Amino acid sequence: MHTLPIKLLLVVFSIPLLLSSGFSFAEQSFVDTKTGQPIKIESGLFNTEQAKKFMNTGENPYNGNAEAIATGKKHYQTYSCAQCHGAQAQGQTAGGLTGPRYNHSKTATDKGMFEIIWAGTNAGMSGKGKGVMDPSNHSNGLSPDDTLRLMAWIRSQGGAAK
Repeated sequence: MHTLPIKLLLVVFSIPLLLSSGFSFAEQSFVDTKTGQPIKIESGLFNTEQAKKFMNTGENPYNGNAEAIATGKKHYQTYSCAQCHGAQAQGQTAGGLTGPRYNHSKTATDKGMFEIIWAGTNAGMSGKGKGVMDPSNHSNGLSPDDTLRLMAWIRSQGGAAK
């Protein structure tokens, strides 16, 4: 029998289907806004279905999710984001987070906003990610899932991701 050509045809025709279905072969690589260097985030921290989806697509699956937005608002308040960015993320002593005019253009994308929240900026915002916020205690700070929920709340205030 000639099973090799049949298997080869199956593989050749399966690849376009996988690509068109949104399947991704590569994980996101994150870049520190301050240094331009890669951000190393332990892959085990991407431990929810939504965080894994974000890792593959760079898009926040929580955008528009009412439950995630409510949790994100609590994170925004807990981490004192409002002190600088205002109660509705409109800007106060630091710039607004809702666009269309962002301090950092990369904030317009979910991946870019994640990088900024996780690792911070040169403008005085410290990183909030686990292991970044408090290097002496890696359990302090936001997990990737927490960060995505926080981002969903920010997006709900205006300025959807591009």
